[in-house]
Amino acid sequence: MTAMSPRRSAPDLSYLLDHTSHVLRTQMAAALGEIGLTARMHCVLAHALEAERTQAQLAAIGDMDKTTMVVTVDALERAGLAERRPSGTDRRARIVAVTPKGAEVAARSQEIVDHIHTDALASLPEKAREALLSALTSLAEGHLADADEAPPATRGSARRPRQ
Repeated sequence: MTAMSPRRSAPDLSYLLDHTSHVLRTQMAAALGEIGLTARMHCVLAHALEAERTQAQLAAIGDMDKTTMVVTVDALERAGLAERRPSGTDRRARIVAVTPKGAEVAARSQEIVDHIHTDALASLPEKAREALLSALTSLAEGHLADADEAPPATRGSARRPRQ
């Protein structure tokens, strides 16, 4: 006798978002790897070019922990794409400054990222494309904007506090 799986009462949104995100990240990693970058390196370069930002600010933007950020900036420095400089406003903080070579690489990596995004969206009819972007933007800026706003735990799933 086999167990029957429970009936779904809603589409498996987690699977759909996770699967498409995984495939998109995999394509991105392969394409950026051809120019010697990771997606994290691209993220740091692109956002460091937008404004003077500290490592901590860039880590928050890229959803990276402190260790990952340090490793990423170390790799950018070794490649001659960025350098750490003291902040003019906080002597404890370091600004990530993009070098001229880094700016050239960032321009190329942005073309790659844009191409991958455009190709993915081009696989949809225009109205579906607009609807998808609108819906995802609404979720990202609304109901799913903050991971801390998760619904309360259901009975039996509450985490035990760390000892």
